[in-house]
Amino acid sequence: MADLILLGTNGMIVIFTMTFVLGITIGSFLNVCIFRIPLKEDIAVERSHCMHCGHVLKWYELIPLFSFLIQGGKCRSCKKKISIQYPLVEATNGILWVLILIANGLQWHTILYCLAASCLIVIAVIDARTMEIPFGCNVFLFCLGVVRLVLDYPHWYEYVIGFFAVSFFFWLIIVISKGKAMGGGDVKLMAAAGILLGWKGILFALVAGCIVGSVIHFGRLFTKKKREPMPIGQYLAVGICMAFIIGETFINWYISYLNMPV
Repeated sequence: MADLILLGTNGMIVIFTMTFVLGITIGSFLNVCIFRIPLKEDIAVERSHCMHCGHVLKWYELIPLFSFLIQGGKCRSCKKKISIQYPLVEATNGILWVLILIANGLQWHTILYCLAASCLIVIAVIDARTMEIPFGCNVFLFCLGVVRLVLDYPHWYEYVIGFFAVSFFFWLIIVISKGKAMGGGDVKLMAAAGILLGWKGILFALVAGCIVGSVIHFGRLFTKKKREPMPIGQYLAVGICMAFIIGETFINWYISYLNMPV
C-alpha cells in the first residue's frame, strides 16, 4: 500500500479506476468461460450471443455492466431476461482486482493474484453448478504458481511445501473414503493454489474456506430443512481469494501474537 500512497490521491484514483475497468472487462470474458466450459464449447472463436435466441451481440451490447443496465437486463432481440450472473461476475472481478491491488500494492505478484482470482471465480461458479472443477483452470493456476516460484526463487521451498501442504491430506481423504468424501479436482486446486501462495497462505485459505463453507452450508440446512451435497471447491476458491487480500496481514498478526509475552 505504501507504494500506492506515493502516487498521491489523484494517482491512486486513476490506477484504481483503470484496475476496476480492466477487471470488469475480463469479467465479461469470465462469463463466457462459465457458460461454455461445462458445455465443451469454444471460448475463443465463437462470437458472444444470446443464450435464448442465439442473437449475435454487437459491440455496444458487450460493454461490461453498462450494457446490462442500459438494456434493462433484457436481450435487445428477444426481450428475454439476461441472467443476473453477468453483471455480478463482472462487478465481482473488478472489485476483487481493486482489493488485491490495495492489499498488495504495485508488486509483480499482484498481477498473478488478480489473474488467479479471475480463474477462481470461474471455478467457484462452475463447481457450484456442476460439482466439477475444470482441469484447465487448475492448470492455469499451477502455471501462475510456477511463475511466482521462479520470480521468488530464494524462497522456492515455501511454494514447494505449499504444493503438498493441503493437497496431500486431501488426497489421503480421497484414498481413505474411496473417493466418496471429495473429488480429485479439489486436490488439484489446493496443489496449484499452494504453489502460488506458499504453505502459510494455503493453510490460511483452507481455514478461511472451511469457515465460509460451514456457515453457508449449515445456513442452507436450517432454511431448506434438507441435506444437500456440498461442493467444497467454491468455498476453497473463496478462501484462496481471501488469502490474496488479507492472508499475509492476518498471518503476520498471528505470528506476532504468538510471540507476545504472556
